[in-house]
Amino acid sequence: MSARPPSLLFVTGNRLGDAVLSSGVLARMVDEHPGARVTVACGALPAPLFVDLPGLERTIVIRRHRRGLHWLDLWAACVAAHWDVVADLRGSFLPWTLLARRRLMSGREHRHEHRVIELARQLRLDPPPEPRLWVSAERAARAARLDDGPPILAVAPAANWGGKQWPAERFAETVRRLTGPKGILPGARLLVAAAAAERSVAEPVLDSVPAARRIDLVGAPDLLDLYAILGRCALFIGNDSGLMHLAAAAGAPTLGLFGPSPDWRYGPWGARAAVVRTPEPYRPHETGYPGYDWHANPTLMGNLAVETVAAAAENLWRRVGAPRASAISGGNGAGR
Repeated sequence: MSARPPSLLFVTGNRLGDAVLSSGVLARMVDEHPGARVTVACGALPAPLFVDLPGLERTIVIRRHRRGLHWLDLWAACVAAHWDVVADLRGSFLPWTLLARRRLMSGREHRHEHRVIELARQLRLDPPPEPRLWVSAERAARAARLDDGPPILAVAPAANWGGKQWPAERFAETVRRLTGPKGILPGARLLVAAAAAERSVAEPVLDSVPAARRIDLVGAPDLLDLYAILGRCALFIGNDSGLMHLAAAAGAPTLGLFGPSPDWRYGPWGARAAVVRTPEPYRPHETGYPGYDWHANPTLMGNLAVETVAAAAENLWRRVGAPRASAISGGNGAGR
């Protein structure tokens, strides 16, 4: 009789950015257990990130309930199995209540370190687990069709709350500078990515170039399609957001814009990424008081100048050089 294939349970975040940053842990698990059957448990938003994962047996969407009852639902869905590895990056009780040969657990310790470094230290992984995802050959081939044309500047002008959102008109001015005759990407196509509900934020940026040079992906592709496409882009500029982390994981030169969030904790990861922030340092007390309205608050990025962002983009471009071949490959390989 053939041996039972290894079984892996990977529990990650509800937010897109958290799930992307932790994806390297899953990649390490899969690399160490060839042929494994994998169960991923995560929030509804990042669940599509894992659909092309080789060996994916099921995805369990964690839907939050009061008093933490969602953890009981997850336990009930997993308790009957015998796991070779259980990785819980949410710091719950779950690993101790399941039959597992190996348990990997991570929780927030409030140290001054990047989340990827924190994962590496807590899980004893060396080198740090670089974020990466998987795409099918068909998905990669669809994205490759964009290679026939001028280079692509990708922009993600939205964020999950207004305070982190650099004004759309400043994104538009930055695009005009970078893609103009004297810019680093003269005549480049402009890709704008955002959720469908963020169309009003995206429109001024789309309007910054002629219609023939626009790639409008506002609300259009699923996350893995977008990941594959971002891997073909010459440069990405975006606010601190899940799309910023998606671009960095895809291998695009990625410039993240920060103000009221900690770049040292959530900056885009990788040698081809950089950060520019407002002149003010991160001050958590500004948004940490009771009653702070995370949705209605206007931008806290007003002191970040177009000149600063454009210069940072140019410096990143010079540092990483001309666009490399896309890091996205189809089939059974990971995205990087």
